[in-house]
Amino acid sequence: MELSPQAYGAVTPAVHREAVAAQTAALVALTRGADLATPVPGCPGWTLLDLVRHTGSVQRWFAALLRRGVQSRPESREVDLRLPEQEEDYPDWLVQSADEAAEAFATIDPDAPMWVWGADAHARFWIRRMLFETLVHRADAELALGQRPVIDAALATDGVDEFLVNLPFATPFAPKTAQLRGAGETLRFRTTDTGADWLVRLHPDSFGVEEQGPAGGAADATVEGAAADLLLLMYGRVRHDADTFVTSGNEELLKRWFAHSEF
Repeated sequence: MELSPQAYGAVTPAVHREAVAAQTAALVALTRGADLATPVPGCPGWTLLDLVRHTGSVQRWFAALLRRGVQSRPESREVDLRLPEQEEDYPDWLVQSADEAAEAFATIDPDAPMWVWGADAHARFWIRRMLFETLVHRADAELALGQRPVIDAALATDGVDEFLVNLPFATPFAPKTAQLRGAGETLRFRTTDTGADWLVRLHPDSFGVEEQGPAGGAADATVEGAAADLLLLMYGRVRHDADTFVTSGNEELLKRWFAHSEF
């Protein structure tokens, strides 16, 4: 069954564009004046400085792809990042990265065909991907600073969808996903606050989302939780056995999924 990569289409590219700016501004506010040497638990080995540098670099790289409207896999990831010389200038540099992204958004139709690494071969893929790179790293900064992330439920639902739909295409840079194979076993992920539901099936040579929509029936293993918590779970920021989730079914299947689904 072929499914739209934006089955929860209430979150449009226009919303994604606005949210990139808002999430970047939140990350800038968190890091401006903070100790940029603070470790980031969600990204082992990284500091807040690494987090800001990565987020801004991704925004500038994706913006370059959008401006060029690339139609085939780029041979190089070279882009002029214009990294600041002083650490204290990184928050302002991140502001400029978001400005570059906004300028790129203004130059291209989100429905324009483009090369992507994921499921939706249109410019909107990169806008959506940029949003969740930025949003998750904003949450990383909050967790590093001892704060509890607050994530809009609609955005979080869209983020879970974006993650699950694109994950089968992530093997080139997330090789562990190649281990997500099986004999038809199913995993269901369900939000308790927005009524969203995804059924993922493992095949002998592939895996993928088989159903998207309102809460469905049984599966071999199920995880239920608030959309914001499920989004952080997808990205490995929380564990599936945390008390914020209700799980049922095959625990070994759940462990195998979460051991191999990171990217």
